[in-house]
Amino acid sequence: MAKTQTFGDKAKKVKSTHVNVKVIKTVKTASGSYKFNEKFVKLDDISKVNTIN
Repeated sequence: MAKTQTFGDKAKKVKSTHVNVKVIKTVKTASGSYKFNEKFVKLDDISKVNTIN
């Protein structure tokens, strides 16, 4: 039987209106060294970057 769905049909992507931003925070440990915490945050608009906690 012939395939009804092609690879091109599977690969179609929906364009997202969100922006992914990588946030890096520094935390000082009890021994005095610094540790870096990284996380990705999804924002509606890039102008909201200043509101990240």
